[in-house]
Amino acid sequence: MKQSELLQAIAVTAELCGRTLSPAAAEIFCKDLENFPAAQIVAALARCRKEVRGALTIQDVVSRIDDGRPGPEEAWAMLPMTESQTVVWTAEMSQAFGVVVSMIDAGEVIPARMAFKETYIRLVNQARDHGLRVEWSPTLGHDAAGREPALQKAVAAGRLSLETARAYFPLLPGPESAVLAIDHGKRGALR
Repeated sequence: MKQSELLQAIAVTAELCGRTLSPAAAEIFCKDLENFPAAQIVAALARCRKEVRGALTIQDVVSRIDDGRPGPEEAWAMLPMTESQTVVWTAEMSQAFGVVVSMIDAGEVIPARMAFKETYIRLVNQARDHGLRVEWSPTLGHDAAGREPALQKAVAAGRLSLETARAYFPLLPGPESAVLAIDHGKRGALR
């Protein structure tokens, strides 16, 4: 996408949200978003046109960019609540979890959730402001049986490569084994 097209998309979105940008203001707005791929910006602008009530801000756009990081509620739901659970998480999830793990251990789940969300949102905003890409990494829990499903789910979601997952669980089957299992299941049903 050309910069002129992106500038026009920003200006039109701002206008539809009740704010007219001068050409110079639109250029600065665009420059502040330069760390993100144009396709992500355009998708975020589309969401802004549907969701923003009032003057469009850069934060309105940045908060709607889908850069692969889960939202705060999804991130909370993915956390390991015991040391036995394996988790594949982002750096921001891990850092925010470190702030609240003692609260979780003490059974203070509601305050932990609130503190996690506040910390996670701040960390995600900082990462986005600095143009940092999302990085997923596994943390293996004590329950060996729970490792394979967590790693498989992360590979299927595109959060980990199969090679990376196999570094933690060498016998992890690849997607070809799932296709074979489905194929054999269909053949069995046809017999």
